[in-house]
Amino acid sequence: MPTPTKPFKVLTTEKKSHRTKAELKLRQEGEEALSSKIEMKERKEVRTNKIAHKEFKRVKGLLQNIDKNDALYENVINRYAMLLAECSEFEEKRERFYKDMEKLDAEFIEDDDFTMKEYTQLLCNMQKNILAIDKQIQAKRKMMLDIEKENVMTIASALRSIPKKEKEENSPLLKVLRGEA
Repeated sequence: MPTPTKPFKVLTTEKKSHRTKAELKLRQEGEEALSSKIEMKERKEVRTNKIAHKEFKRVKGLLQNIDKNDALYENVINRYAMLLAECSEFEEKRERFYKDMEKLDAEFIEDDDFTMKEYTQLLCNMQKNILAIDKQIQAKRKMMLDIEKENVMTIASALRSIPKKEKEENSPLLKVLRGEA
């Protein structure tokens, strides 16, 4: 896959583009047409979740730095922030299960309150819970990765959809030479 063309701002700051002024102007207009010019807004559930709010602000800042803080990405970034927060909550639950397993091991060694069968059943149930949580974390991480890939691909594809060359206008002389006039 060829590398995407450079955005207008990069071309103008480098000051070494082979493009004509008309091509650069067309490129600038094309990039501006792909923007809604409305900033992203944080959803209420993201704002009230401490982890999601922090992630939303971080990603919004990064997008703002590259002039992509656009309402078109709002839903995706809100969803991404919530998934990250949910992942974090599941990881905390998993850690609690690990700590509970350690406590169970210590109690089994110190106390004779548990039979081997009860201990094994409790241990097995805790491990099943940990595995179930791990599956949920993996599913959420997969969704986050898909969002990350799609978000990058969306920006890249938006840049690729901008026409690279200026529209060729047929001059009257060329029409006469071709026999079109």
